Amino acid sequence: MSLTSDQMELREEDIQKHYTAAYGFLDGFDHTPRIAKAKTSDRAEERSPGIASRRRFRSTTPGLVTRSTARPEGVHLVESIEGADGDDPLISPAQANVLNGLRRALAIALATGENFADASGLSDLKRANLAGSLGADNKAEFSELLTAEALTVLYVFANSTAYLLASHQGEVQVEVGEVEEVLTDNAQLALHGALWELDQDITTLATDEQRLVTTVCAFAEQLMEKVALRAQSAPRLAAFTGASWRVEADDLTINGFTPARAAKGTTLTMTFKKPNEVVGNHIAKYQAMKLAKMLMAYDFDRKLNPFAELGGFIFTFMGDGMPGTGKTTLIQMMAGLINDYCQVAGYPFRYQNLSTDNIDSYQGKSGQNAKAFINNIIDPMAIGFGTIDDIDQLAGKRGDRQSSAGQLEITAVLMESFAGANTVVRGNCTFGMFSNYPENVDDALRQRAGARFLVDGPKMREDYIDILALLMGKNHDIPLGDHDLYEAQAIQKAVAASFESHSRPHEAGLMNVFDKVHDQIGGLDTIAKLGTYLKAIQEADPRFTGRAIKNITDAVKVRAMDFELPDEWMENPELFLFQSYERKKDMISALRVPITVEMVVQEINRYADSEFRYSDKSDEVAIEEAVRDMRRMEEAKRRYLEGKES
Repeated sequence: MSLTSDQMELREEDIQKHYTAAYGFLDGFDHTPRIAKAKTSDRAEERSPGIASRRRFRSTTPGLVTRSTARPEGVHLVESIEGADGDDPLISPAQANVLNGLRRALAIALATGENFADASGLSDLKRANLAGSLGADNKAEFSELLTAEALTVLYVFANSTAYLLASHQGEVQVEVGEVEEVLTDNAQLALHGALWELDQDITTLATDEQRLVTTVCAFAEQLMEKVALRAQSAPRLAAFTGASWRVEADDLTINGFTPARAAKGTTLTMTFKKPNEVVGNHIAKYQAMKLAKMLMAYDFDRKLNPFAELGGFIFTFMGDGMPGTGKTTLIQMMAGLINDYCQVAGYPFRYQNLSTDNIDSYQGKSGQNAKAFINNIIDPMAIGFGTIDDIDQLAGKRGDRQSSAGQLEITAVLMESFAGANTVVRGNCTFGMFSNYPENVDDALRQRAGARFLVDGPKMREDYIDILALLMGKNHDIPLGDHDLYEAQAIQKAVAASFESHSRPHEAGLMNVFDKVHDQIGGLDTIAKLGTYLKAIQEADPRFTGRAIKNITDAVKVRAMDFELPDEWMENPELFLFQSYERKKDMISALRVPITVEMVVQEINRYADSEFRYSDKSDEVAIEEAVRDMRRMEEAKRRYLEGKES
């Protein structure tokens, strides 16, 4: 992949010149832990036979008693890694991979730190400090820049380690806990602290080769998280966060405090469905087909999708419907389309479903699982499709006493990831939430679904004939009869009829609001009248907030993009997919259609219908539960009185 305009090349010679220093870190150094405590047994070796180990000296001098009295420990990562395979005297391929990966990651980190020092002016201050000419007015700046360099080097080391060793991980899970020995006095001390703690983890957790790689990667992930949090309040990091570096040999891009992920897709084993095998669900099917092609417009050099810039990209959507109406089939169709398009273009594709298996009884683990799911899908180096099937069972509803702590953790992660302060929509991925009972989904989480796919299954007589013929297969001689097979599934015709049906609301509660507003102000043909209608909806349902308006306007922009990218653009990547970002943007802009009043009214009704449908169901369920509770109390009281009388 070529360099983009905002990237700088981290030259191979600049990295390899640090190999000697990097190996020195691995071979051995002394470190006195300042924050963390040793996990291994703290025993002093006898210097020679007959001379016992001495007790630690505890200072009684005033002012020194609070200083750490831990003695320096020799850190020999090479020995620790080679000892992870028991008594085998030969180094194994896994151990060699870890050692090479750590040396390479350290060299990349040191080279990046050197570039940071040159760009920030730290190099000049270091020379002045060595010469004894550093002015008093520069000491604060010098200290802050040393801290910034330490954070930069630490993060790049952890980021590079996780990236380089990702492909060597197995299925073994290791919990390393929080990284504590994060020192930011200067870059060398920062690496000493991190490598000392890594050595502790390897010694205690890496009991075999499989656990060795996983332990190192888990440590790197925890170190990245801790350093990124520390960097949020640290000054003078602009020279690192304002640029990105490219390591061509490793296909690695260092972009501030953002984790780099290997651009690798997953091999899907699911059963794909063709669009003609999805009967009914016309709007949902049409939008899923459009979204699959929208994702392919993503530009890997700019790390942005023209649809995300122009408007009309669906980052999150909610698919709801009764059991058996085709939600799983819709997922299989959309994943199959994206997978086929990515294979033609040679793009990495990742699909993952967040399921109830990710709910863990261990405190905080459910949230970590959900965050790992999000990070895997949003990786800007791949096309991603993430699904949360049966989200009402997976994500807890706040205030619901039946929601477990793990479910509430997942709710918090999804809310922050889908529309949080740090959410960045690049247009390379989309998330679909599916549920038979969307009224049981937390209101705030449900409103983070930018689009609504009503999965209502077959509706017309023709739909039922089509689905019967499809599922019967060909191993029979039953005549079809007077019917044009799949004619009702002609997508453009069916979608036009479906959108037209939303010119008036479908739900009774919203229909009353619509009729009342229409009687008062007439046709909804101006912005002011449309705003009046929206206010009337809010008065009927207080949960209809500003976020609902944003979702509606996003849906209208999608309608403005009411076209399918031509199939030949997907079949021949040179026509569109491999064009420059600006060229793709111009080609998409040329296909846009004007926004009309009818579009806005239909999208208001579609969205509001779904909210009224959820609200009515939720209220009805609550009423039924209250009635059952009252009946139980009455029966309990009757039995109690009968027992008391007898």
